[in-house]
Parts: sequence; structure tokens; C-alpha cells
Amino acid sequence: MSPIFIDREDAGRQLGAAMPLRYRERDDVMVLGLPRGGVPVAWQVAAALQTPLDVLTVRKLGLPGNPEFAMGAIAPGGITILDERVIGGMGVSRQAIDTVRDAEQKELDRRQQRYRGDRPPLAMAGKIVVLVDDGLATGSTMQAAVAAARQACAAAVVVAVPMASVEARDALAAQADDIIVLATPQRFQAVGQWYAKFPQTSDEEVDRLLAGHP
Repeated sequence: MSPIFIDREDAGRQLGAAMPLRYRERDDVMVLGLPRGGVPVAWQVAAALQTPLDVLTVRKLGLPGNPEFAMGAIAPGGITILDERVIGGMGVSRQAIDTVRDAEQKELDRRQQRYRGDRPPLAMAGKIVVLVDDGLATGSTMQAAVAAARQACAAAVVVAVPMASVEARDALAAQADDIIVLATPQRFQAVGQWYAKFPQTSDEEVDRLLAGHP
């Protein structure tokens, strides 16, 4: 299985070029990257659409003992998405779920403070919100982001990602108003396998991108 993208910047450029014309150069469109890995991709999408870039902080709830595998996700506003199929199949107790959720809530709060600082809360009401990540494996974090945008009264929610598993794409297609996915590779195991270079995105890089510097 060969990589599809060189890195997140390359994926973002390709995704930006594929965005429909109806979202370009509009005052009511906002692009939100999902930190941290989605932000470099979102920067390129925002540049292509000529719209501002911001972040919507969400956190994956990883399985106890296997934190890379999502059993759900959380987002601001008290939103929790749980994959009951995974939870039931792996026999995860409610106590274990609560423990993971409490830990991830602390990290979500830290990132909210880090990335937003003194800036006002996101104002998504009446906006076409384009949610961008570097890929969707289970889709749990993006589902939480969509729920947060809905709760914030977004006029429409658009999901835009370089690649996704077929299952995640289909789940998000049923929840978003529009979805743009460049590739749905078979035998999808992890997002990173489809990138030649997939380093961790740092807080410092997120800060720099939000400040407008590629």
C-alpha cells in the first residue's frame, strides 16, 4: 500500500483544490481545523477558499490499553460521542469510559485555553462551517465536531478530509450537509499509513498556522 499524500501540507493543497466553487470567497463560510493534525490541512483549505481559519477542539476517547483506537470522542459544550459497538465488543465498563473521558476533558480544556487564549468563543451561528481533519479512521472525532457545530446553530456543516475509511465516510455523509473526501482506500487501518511523512503536529505549529504563517 503506497502513500497517497506526501504530508499534511500536500493533502491540504489537494483538498483545497477539490473544494466546490460554492464555498469560495464567501463571508458566511468559516474553516475549522481539528487540532492538532487537522490544522495544517485546514490552513491550505482556508487559503484556497479565501476564508478565515480557526480551530474546533475535539478529543478522541481511546480504548483503555489501546489509546490510538477510538471508542468515542468529546467536544466543547458537553458533547460526548460513544461508539457502543466498540465499547460492547471490547467489554469496556462505564467506569473505564468515565476515567478516559475525565482525562481527555482536561486535555481538551488545556488546548482550548492554549489555542483560543483571549480570543472570543467561536461564533458558528448562521455560518457554513467547513470541518477539516487529516483523515477519518473511525470518524468519532469528526462526529463530535459535527455535533458541536450543530449545537452552535451552524447554518450548514461541511466535512472535508483528504481520506477516510468507507465506514467513516458513510457515517459522516449521513450527519453532515456535505462531505468532500479525496480517497477511500481499502483495508484502512490508520490515517498515518496513507502519508509518506506523518509527524506529530505540535502546539507551536498550530499557534503559527492560526497566526497566518504557513
